Amino acid sequence: MRVLRRVIFPIVWVLIFGVIAVALVKIAFIDGLKDQGEQPVPNARIQAPVIAASRATVTNTVDLSGTVQSDSAVPIRSTAAGKVVFFFVEKGAQVAAGEKVFQIRSEVAPEADVRADPAPAGETPAAPPALRPAPGPVYSYTDVLATSAGTLDTLTVLLNQETSVGENVGTIAPGTFSITGSLTTAQQFRLLGKPTTATGTVTNGPAPFSCQNVKLSNPNKPATPDSGNPEGAAGLGAMGRGAQGETGSGQVSCAVPANVAVFPGLGATITLTAGEAKDVLTLPLTAVKGSVQNGVVWIASADGSTRPEERKVVLGLNDGEKVEIASGLAEGEPVLEFVPGVDAVVPEGQMAGFGQMGG
Repeated sequence: MRVLRRVIFPIVWVLIFGVIAVALVKIAFIDGLKDQGEQPVPNARIQAPVIAASRATVTNTVDLSGTVQSDSAVPIRSTAAGKVVFFFVEKGAQVAAGEKVFQIRSEVAPEADVRADPAPAGETPAAPPALRPAPGPVYSYTDVLATSAGTLDTLTVLLNQETSVGENVGTIAPGTFSITGSLTTAQQFRLLGKPTTATGTVTNGPAPFSCQNVKLSNPNKPATPDSGNPEGAAGLGAMGRGAQGETGSGQVSCAVPANVAVFPGLGATITLTAGEAKDVLTLPLTAVKGSVQNGVVWIASADGSTRPEERKVVLGLNDGEKVEIASGLAEGEPVLEFVPGVDAVVPEGQMAGFGQMGG
């Protein structure tokens, strides 16, 4: 037993450590110098998502939030200079367009009679007689008429008051209403073909009705760099519906029919339809730089190995999500789904980033 502990066990331990040392030397200095051959490389790559041009129907419908407002009062202006001598109606009366409101008396200066009897033949004409005194004053009377139908809201002249031509002497409240809403720049571009009618819906009010006499206007505001340039609307087109959140730069209004009961201040919606294109080639607005008249798309290569080709296209109607491709692109041709360099609109609940991974 003593020999086993003092001789055999030490020899075994020496042999074990020797084997370990030899193995470490082999791994470090022999196997590490050998050519390992071809190393595995990652073959996954990030590929921009593409989409094919397809046929669809584009209905250019714009929904706007608005407010019911009383139509502005119509001014009454004096049509003659003179003294107010008679009122046909009083303030607060209902008047029709062209109805007499008050009368003005204007003095007319008569012409002096300077004629003299002719002298008999052969005689020297006598000196002209002195001018005969002019007759009494001559007056003309002018009726000032109502410029529109409604209620005589104000009347600022008094009896025997002198007035001048063009003076504002009162106002008529028409008693009609309009729905007024704001337009974003993108919506203004979509309404270049101005509709003549709209559909109005009053919140918690009557059923939807036809809203006539659609008017588009631009308030006097400083112009933005892209406000008058269709190419400048590229960001609007690329952002799609996200562009609808920008500050309104225009206004739209339409007349509420007289038989529809409304009140000033009520919330309302204006629905404008400015054209429909059926069975036309379309792309999402996110795939097109530009949203009106002219645009640019990027044609993707078949395997994604080459840089996308930039191509100009002619645009038609758009509905805020997709746009008609009038020419420049064939059906089924693949294009990048998002304009390069522009942040994509990420659907709610989905993480940002590319949606495809190629192998």
